Amino acid sequence: MRILFITSNRIGDGVLSTGLLAGLMERYPEAKFWVACGPLAAPLFRHAPRVEKIIELRKAPWAGHWRKLLGATLFHRFEAVVDLRGSATAFFLWTRKRHVLRSNHTLHRVIHNASVAGFDPAPWPRVWPGEAARARAKELIPDGRRVVAIGPSAAWPRKMWPVVRHAELLPRLIGKGGPLEGADVLIALAPGERELARPVIDIIPDANRIELVGEDLNLVAACFERVALYIGNDSGLMHLSAASGAPTLGLFGPTPDGRYDPWGTNTAQVRGPKSREEILEDLGTDWHGENAMQDLTVDMVYDAAVALLARSETENTPRTEKVPA
Repeated sequence: MRILFITSNRIGDGVLSTGLLAGLMERYPEAKFWVACGPLAAPLFRHAPRVEKIIELRKAPWAGHWRKLLGATLFHRFEAVVDLRGSATAFFLWTRKRHVLRSNHTLHRVIHNASVAGFDPAPWPRVWPGEAARARAKELIPDGRRVVAIGPSAAWPRKMWPVVRHAELLPRLIGKGGPLEGADVLIALAPGERELARPVIDIIPDANRIELVGEDLNLVAACFERVALYIGNDSGLMHLSAASGAPTLGLFGPTPDGRYDPWGTNTAQVRGPKSREEILEDLGTDWHGENAMQDLTVDMVYDAAVALLARSETENTPRTEKVPA
């Protein structure tokens, strides 16, 4: 029995699809899975149980990526094809069941994904880092070492909280009297983004700093499994942290938190007093400038982080909580 699972090019959407994949694994305990996704998301599935093939789809002219997928799958029989890209691929393949996602801009992406195959409640996203990544993560963050992780970057600069504010926030969290007094700092970044984090790098001594710049996503996920707190922008790394089970605080501005807030136990989100609609109205047609999250203050993020830490120490919650501005 074989199932084809077609998911995203992007890391964040790839992470948010892992819950559905895990649900399908439970529904079809004898099935093998083929996963089709973009190269950035491919590492997420490398160690997933019963995934026997990953088909990397690099966008190509004249729908060349879809033709590649058809070439790899057309002469195989599938028990089911699950297409989260909403393409026509499933209708060309020999399969008993077809689940093709259609657009919906009201549901959280986890719920939306789950609905395509009739899951209610939605299975939670998760990570499968593999044993080698977990062993390396334990070397970087051994038992007893407390670490705060930050994700200061994002694919779109407009949704990046100013890095200088991360540099203002961290001493309050890890300094004397802070809720994570004495903790070290992990900085997670994409390749080539190290200089972006310079305001944080300059204030955290080398011995108290872990830099994961352009590292394999499985190592990053395995490290997130061991951190005391993650704070970051709406990005793939934020979703990866939440899926790893880390207490995760997402920072939102011009993107829709109702659809993309971090999902899992011990997660929360915070935005400034401006709504997404107000921020987008202020931006107008200027989508390429600096960040649009100046209204989100250090005090707001600090208070949200303290509340999340307090809650994560006392209870488990099945859903993210809204953090008032």
